[in-house]
Amino acid sequence: MSFFKKLKDRLFKSSDKIGEGLDALVADGAEPEDAPVPSPAAGTGRDGNDTPAAPETPPAASAPPSVPAEPASAPATPQPPPAPAEDARPGLMGRLFGARPARPEEPRRVLDDAMLESLEELLIQADMGVDTAVRVTANIAESRFGKKISTSELRAALATEVARILAPVARPLPLYPQKPQVVLVVGVNGSGKTTTIGKLASQFKAAGKSVVIAAGDTFRAAAVDQLRIWGDRAGVPVLTAPEGSDPASLAFDALTKAQEDGADLLMIDTAGRLQNRADLMEELAKIVRVIRKKDPTAPHNTLLVLDATTGQNAVTQVEIFRKIADVSGLVMTKLDGTAKGGVLVALADKFGLPIHAIGVGEQIDDLSPFDPDEFARALVGMED
Repeated sequence: MSFFKKLKDRLFKSSDKIGEGLDALVADGAEPEDAPVPSPAAGTGRDGNDTPAAPETPPAASAPPSVPAEPASAPATPQPPPAPAEDARPGLMGRLFGARPARPEEPRRVLDDAMLESLEELLIQADMGVDTAVRVTANIAESRFGKKISTSELRAALATEVARILAPVARPLPLYPQKPQVVLVVGVNGSGKTTTIGKLASQFKAAGKSVVIAAGDTFRAAAVDQLRIWGDRAGVPVLTAPEGSDPASLAFDALTKAQEDGADLLMIDTAGRLQNRADLMEELAKIVRVIRKKDPTAPHNTLLVLDATTGQNAVTQVEIFRKIADVSGLVMTKLDGTAKGGVLVALADKFGLPIHAIGVGEQIDDLSPFDPDEFARALVGMED
């Protein structure tokens, strides 16, 4: 199964919400096609006044039964059999060159102020944010205002605008010659950090990179156990410390070990922390300060993992984590569990941070590099 098909199938909540909304927008104000002008009826003049009807021609009198009918002057010419009805299917050349049977005409609606206002509301409900929704709607209206538009045309226009916003931020996680490249992974509780680290480590390992994972969430034994499971699957070592140990100290030791082993990447997991807990955010800042004592250029990447189901709260998370940990890129998870996939568009429009990958499930291949065109088409419910 292609990732686009998986994305569209699993983004069903977002796709259905937006797609059904677009259908309703057009259907609610659809105008019937112009009816053909009727031809003037018999007995009615061009000005609509009645005119005398032409007198009927009386039927010809029939010949008396005793008088035989005159023979025809020439035998009737036999008529050719009627031609068979033309096959409605396209011919061979039509099939070869893509001719298709005509489809039923789609309903169309004039793109007016009322429709644009409804479109803005739909995009805001999909968590695209007020500013982004207004900008997208204005761009769609720019060359179409006052014209009739169908659902498929509106869907395509919306996908184009979404892809235009997302294209500049769709970039894979960069790899540097620096060894080890330190990747710090941050985010709030339950955002999917641990699973994301395991999937990324597995993919880098499959690409021939040597990877080390540091289980920096020293407060949750379950998080350490989960990382160990992923490390075993990928054949990647996981460095741990006793429960309750200082995460910054573990990060320092892990960087030392990775340098000694000549590892390509060191991925450091961190405890989930709420962006409104100053003490936890300060602890994260301490991790950054400590590893910079070992390598002043570290961390080389700071990935913020976001849970799509949090909606607009993701915007606040980006603002706070950027101040504390100098976030360099985003990974969005759980897009299969929300009708608010539009938040990714809002984040791209507001911050311009690279979006490295998106997740739509728990399997190893459910984390994929971010493709703006595929995401835009899936978000609005378009077919592949």
